[in-house]
Amino acid sequence: MLSRLTRSKALAVCALPVVGLIAATVVAPLPFAVAQPGMTANVLGEDQGTPVITISGAPTRETDGQLRMTTIEATSPDTRVWLGDVLDSWWRTDKAVMPRDAVYPSGDTVKEIEQHNEAQMRESQNAASEAALTYLGLEDKDIEVDLELADVGGPSAGLLFSLGIIDKLEGDGSGGDLTGGRNIAGTGTIEADGSVGAVGGVALKTQAARRDGATVFLVPSAECADAKSELPKGLRLIPVRTLKGTVQSLTALAKGTGSVPSC
Repeated sequence: MLSRLTRSKALAVCALPVVGLIAATVVAPLPFAVAQPGMTANVLGEDQGTPVITISGAPTRETDGQLRMTTIEATSPDTRVWLGDVLDSWWRTDKAVMPRDAVYPSGDTVKEIEQHNEAQMRESQNAASEAALTYLGLEDKDIEVDLELADVGGPSAGLLFSLGIIDKLEGDGSGGDLTGGRNIAGTGTIEADGSVGAVGGVALKTQAARRDGATVFLVPSAECADAKSELPKGLRLIPVRTLKGTVQSLTALAKGTGSVPSC
């Protein structure tokens, strides 16, 4: 058994690394990124004066309503995040603390990350065009789709791009708008076969959507729970798995007939 004096010295010695660790945490940057609701953009409209969707080789229709792609904004990979930033954001519903490696590839430079995100966006746009034209049975026609959206990277706008193309070419199939005149937002990747994938950050994206006037939010089915966790008042969630199913849900909502799934 240690004497009282020896025990006190031992505790003091053990406490030194702990105190040092706490001090280092306070004064050293942490491997986290802080995210918040980002910008949204109506893919049926213009971005910086340029139409987001331009279609040639087929007649297009005038559209009403909005289809808003949503984003999150995260601290850049070269921004230092301190303990105070983490503590300030931890309990807030309009911010999220995430491991830096979950947001940005480890070891990449800012320029490499930007190039990666741009490549993902281009791949997403190509898949969105292919999925929409295949859904409409126009994949063998000489139709060109140009998608322009500045300062946005990643694949999460794919679903909204596909829906925008369909709305401009066909609408709800009976002369009406796919949106039913509503401000509809959402997120989700898209594959050429029309399958919709999860994206992350949906709780923050729902806040961005409601902030910009959306009343309906399309969310990948696998992320319903995350979307409901901080769901803004006045925003309706519609879970989606495929492009075809999403069009059916929007058509039912616009016409007020049939069932519309919910989370």
